[in-house]
Amino acid sequence: MPHIAPLARLVEQFRRLPGIGPKSATRLAYHVLAMDREQSRDLAEAIIEAKEKIGYCSICFNLTDCDPCQICRSDTRDSGLICVVEEPQDVAAMERTREFRGLYHVLHGSLSPLDGVGPDELRLKELLARMNDSQVREVIMATNPDVEGEATAMYTARLLKPLGVKVTRIAHGLPVGGDLEYADEVTLSKALENRREM
Repeated sequence: MPHIAPLARLVEQFRRLPGIGPKSATRLAYHVLAMDREQSRDLAEAIIEAKEKIGYCSICFNLTDCDPCQICRSDTRDSGLICVVEEPQDVAAMERTREFRGLYHVLHGSLSPLDGVGPDELRLKELLARMNDSQVREVIMATNPDVEGEATAMYTARLLKPLGVKVTRIAHGLPVGGDLEYADEVTLSKALENRREM
């Protein structure tokens, strides 16, 4: 059924979001229309405020509303330990564990020659500059366990090792609560490879 022009425009804007198909976009548009005027204004203002006030940290390139970000400014973080991740949402995931107390570096992607993403499109130069300006002991590669993430981790490790920095990779394997029968061969082989003594 054709939509009236303002509704069609709203649906089209929702369709631009990742993971949102035509049906979900339509459902979201109707939900917004059902909100009272104050709620819809709050939603619009929150989007505008986020776009205007959030930028990238000049040190780690994570999302922030102040520069440098709170993590890079913190005196309680271990500045000798840097965790390299692909995207800002990976920092949020690591922080939820409450286990990592070092600093981060966000690459904003992974090497993918087929998609036109090479080393110059990532924040690798800035990572190397951080090695020259600080006393970094270890860099933990926490890129995704896919072909692009593995290639990015290996490439970055080759750049860092001549600088005398220890480079490690997060372990991969079975998720807690997962069943062996549903795991693919690569996941099982990584789980075996990364086993530890009990």
